[in-house]
Amino acid sequence: MEGSKNKIILIVVHQETSTPGRIGMMLKARGFALDIRRPCLGEALPETMEEHAGAVVFGGPMSANDPEPWIAREIGWIGVPLKEEKPFLGVCLGAQLLAKHLGGTVGGHAEERVEIGYYPIYPVNGGGGIRDWPQEVYQWHRESFTLPRGAKLFARGEHFENQAFRYGPAAYGIQFHPEVTRLSMHRWVVTGAHRFSLPHAQPAQHHLAGNLIHDASVKLWLSQFLDRWLTLAPKKSKETA
Repeated sequence: MEGSKNKIILIVVHQETSTPGRIGMMLKARGFALDIRRPCLGEALPETMEEHAGAVVFGGPMSANDPEPWIAREIGWIGVPLKEEKPFLGVCLGAQLLAKHLGGTVGGHAEERVEIGYYPIYPVNGGGGIRDWPQEVYQWHRESFTLPRGAKLFARGEHFENQAFRYGPAAYGIQFHPEVTRLSMHRWVVTGAHRFSLPHAQPAQHHLAGNLIHDASVKLWLSQFLDRWLTLAPKKSKETA
């Protein structure tokens, strides 16, 4: 990645036990160190991205609309990587926080539908420049976001239209969870089993069966996406190089 002072990716997670999963593994394999922070536990986010090559904000069980002060601070902080044009990726809740920062809204489905399990996804507008899209992706959400003004949609779903978008030169939001490995899926279907009673949520066996069918293509997509995303760092000018 040209123009990066350090090969460090800022990782923002929202529970004490959360990890960056497969995204973290792939970033490490590409030579990046991970700086993991948990704003929900009072850990501060950097005032500048000067020491970081990019940022990934992950999901969590809370809502982007919750009144906790740390959520409002995190939504405001997203302006730091956007202003500095550092690669930014919001995953599920992270995408919703990005959308709110940009003036979009976050809320539930009109029919109280959820997506918990594997659901079809359809690339649009060139699919973000990635050719190999999986037919279905892993989801775990009951809210979604409106497309912010100035953002470009590059994947849609059947019931939650806005699934992936780009804003500006280097910011992306995705509603689905390509970071989930089979091991973490086993944990999610146990700890989150109470959510399977929500409208149109899929039972645990569907999650695990879908993983066997779709995970290889999701992994391929994520690898291609990260390679593309990591090229978006601003390049140093001759004056500052």
